[in-house]
Amino acid sequence: MKNRIISIIAALIITIPLAAQVKKGKTPKTTAPVAVKEVLDRSIRPQAGPAPVIKIGDYQSFELPNGLKVFVVENHKIPRLSYSLVLDNDPVFEGDMAGYTDFAGQLMRTGTATRNKDQIDEQVDILGATLTTSAGGMSANCLTRHNESLLAIMSDLLLNSTFKAEEMEKIRTQTLSALEADKNDPKAISDRVNSVLVYGVNHPYGLSASEESVKKITLEKCNEYYKTFFKPNIAYLAIVGDITLEQAKPLVEKYLGGWQRGDVPNAKYMTPKAPAKTTVVMVDRPSAVQSTINVTYAVDLKPGSPDEIKVKLTNSILGGGTFRLFNNLREKHGWTYGAYSSIQPDKLVGKFTASAEVRNPVTDSSFTEILAEMNRIRTEPVPDDELNMVRNFMMGNFGRSLENPSTVANFAINTARYNLPKDYYSTYLTKLSALTSADVQLTAQKYIRPDNAYLLTVGKAEDLAPKLKKFAKSGEVLYYDIDGKQYDPSKKLKPAPVGVTAEQVINNYVIAIGGSKVLKKVKDATVKASASMQGQTITFDTYMKAPDKMFFQVGSGAMVFAKQIFNAGKGVSTSPMSGESKPLAADELIMMKEGALIFPEMYYSTLGYTTELLGVEEQKDQKQFYKIQVNKGGDKKDTDYYDVQTGLKVRSESKDALTEYSDYKAVDGVLFPFTLKQTMGPQTFNLTVTEVSLNTKLKDEFFEVK
Repeated sequence: MKNRIISIIAALIITIPLAAQVKKGKTPKTTAPVAVKEVLDRSIRPQAGPAPVIKIGDYQSFELPNGLKVFVVENHKIPRLSYSLVLDNDPVFEGDMAGYTDFAGQLMRTGTATRNKDQIDEQVDILGATLTTSAGGMSANCLTRHNESLLAIMSDLLLNSTFKAEEMEKIRTQTLSALEADKNDPKAISDRVNSVLVYGVNHPYGLSASEESVKKITLEKCNEYYKTFFKPNIAYLAIVGDITLEQAKPLVEKYLGGWQRGDVPNAKYMTPKAPAKTTVVMVDRPSAVQSTINVTYAVDLKPGSPDEIKVKLTNSILGGGTFRLFNNLREKHGWTYGAYSSIQPDKLVGKFTASAEVRNPVTDSSFTEILAEMNRIRTEPVPDDELNMVRNFMMGNFGRSLENPSTVANFAINTARYNLPKDYYSTYLTKLSALTSADVQLTAQKYIRPDNAYLLTVGKAEDLAPKLKKFAKSGEVLYYDIDGKQYDPSKKLKPAPVGVTAEQVINNYVIAIGGSKVLKKVKDATVKASASMQGQTITFDTYMKAPDKMFFQVGSGAMVFAKQIFNAGKGVSTSPMSGESKPLAADELIMMKEGALIFPEMYYSTLGYTTELLGVEEQKDQKQFYKIQVNKGGDKKDTDYYDVQTGLKVRSESKDALTEYSDYKAVDGVLFPFTLKQTMGPQTFNLTVTEVSLNTKLKDEFFEVK
């Protein structure tokens, strides 16, 4: 069944039509050439001009008796205004309920003592406003004439939120669904493990929500966070838009003056350090055809540090845009769509990361080039033309950011929150323009540390780990699972019990789903399934007739996207929408030959396959699975997993895809999996079998190859 699903998904990806509209315009008229008065010598690079003088908009501020600090930025160009409330509390260590602060932030939007969620949604919609809440604060915007009505709702949420169990369960369900999707997202996996490596599991930045922690979150814990940390004396409120200080102050006093201040606990954590030596970490994704790679470590860089602007320039040259890393890995070698780096300042501890997504064969080479660029910026002065180019790029970005009035409000909050010099932002360009190549090199030597980094890879360990070992100072590759827990790969796979063979495991599977006597009586089978993709329901209808006929089609409603037919070694693929038809390629015919077998595991020897029992693998839920390698000739190998207790097949891995089988149900005495999860590269498809019919006497004409 696995190969049929792979064929179906592949056909779907190829054949679902994409609508493209091209607007035709008139051919422009030819105009007479204009005489050039002066010839430009393009061999001479224009000289850089002086640093532009940019005036940062003014802001006004006041503080309420309860400690709320308010910043007002006037902008009367359009009749709108926005609010941004930021809490300045120490990060919370969430322990075995990781994720509960995020739950609390979301719950604030679901009801108060006088409004339920539906009423809040309706009132916000009527105002034509937006309003969001989070663990770190609140943001909202509206037309000027609805300002007071919106502020009344915001005040109600801040002062009178009530958390209800039914709303929390909705959030729990949504979060668990997102976490399930993250299991097959290499970027999400990389981010999670990256945090564990850099910060450690005893630091708040090192914890991430998991299925286990999300299931433990209680309403009481969420209420505790809200009542403890949503206090005005640690809050900053920015108001930007069509309003004056004289108008804003009485409104804020009216609606937020009654917000009660309170003591907020402080927390102290050990400061994470970069590793003493280069450490190579592998997260195994056996079906991955590309790798997500990171070079990462902790950095001691606080917001407003004297080094911060130097670090921004240094990182920009290395990989903050389409510069050195991008030009090396993408433009020069063509290994990736993009390679970038970042250095994030933080009041507790910052982080350096250089990352890319690359093909498996060039994973080790990509690390070599990233480390080489990190070393180059430390050891070689940056040429003046490159320095000026990147610096001008940063100046342009800074200038454009000032077009957004909220930027000025953020500057005001940051100045107060991090105790920055009053002229920190107004002198930013002057400080940036004064930096030299020597400043960059000294900064790189302090903060760019290729010899004290974690080299993290999410990819196919079997192919990659032997090549990555050369980067490890210890000579070994450390293995972590997708939750950031280290394990010994040699102990994860245990030897199978003495006397157990691959043939026995497969035979037990045949017995578990009905037995060979029953299975051989199945002469034809119809399997219908569906999945939700891009907001629409896609259907998959598969018809098989022993011993060598198969027909399937992919569609949506009355529309058919693709059909494939296989009959006794011949096959054709058609697209009813385009009317195109073509014979199946040789490799497709091989796949279809196996797919046409209703129960292919019974015929491995007939197909010329050999099998090998690799051992018993224990998963984190302590379930055990026989791991069997199916050799299909050449380098074509599949790995199948069978539950030790039930005998049922639960997972299949091939070079192109991973398929998980569950929810087995009996149809005429034969068990079929009614839920299949198919992962191909970064994409995951959840298929639900809606119908299985056996022995319906499908006619041979149905499988005719034309």
